[in-house]
This record gives sequence, C-alpha cells and structure tokens, in this order.
Amino acid sequence: PPSEVVYSETTTAYGDEVIQSADVYAAGEVKTDDKFEEYEKARKEEKHHKHLEELGGLGAVATGAFALHEKHAEKKDPEHAHRHKIEEEIAAAA
Repeated sequence: PPSEVVYSETTTAYGDEVIQSADVYAAGEVKTDDKFEEYEKARKEEKHHKHLEELGGLGAVATGAFALHEKHAEKKDPEHAHRHKIEEEIAAAA
C-alpha cells in the first residue's frame, strides 16, 4: 500500500498569548474510503457490462449484414446457391 508523509501544525493559544506550538511530521499508510472503492468498483463493472452489450449489438449487426450478403450471393452465384442458402440461414440463426 502507498504511504505518505503527513504534516500537521498544532497551536494552543489563550487570548493573544501563544502557549504551545508544535510541528509534527509522520509517515503512515494512506487509507482510502471503503465506500469510494466500492463505488469505483461498481462503476467500472457497469462500464464493462455496457461495453459487452455494445459488442453484442455490433455482433448482431455483423451477422445480419453477412446474412444479407449471402442472400445476395445466392442469387448472383446459382452454381453455389445451396451453400449460400445454408450460410445465410446459419448467420440468421446467430
């Protein structure tokens, strides 16, 4: 865990008279707020799932485009029409 140097200044005064003044330097571990860490973790996980959803949507668009391509190839290439028909159905199922 990271550590930091902490500086604090303490002054005790009574009226206009300073009774005690001290400068304190100390080294210690930096502790982060647990709620902040949980928030950051949840936010990161939410972004990850959103990214996966977008990739899934792009995959669906790509398979749809491939199915249309095979449908067009089926009409254009009658010798291999059966193969194009099967590939079109596979793409449509995905």
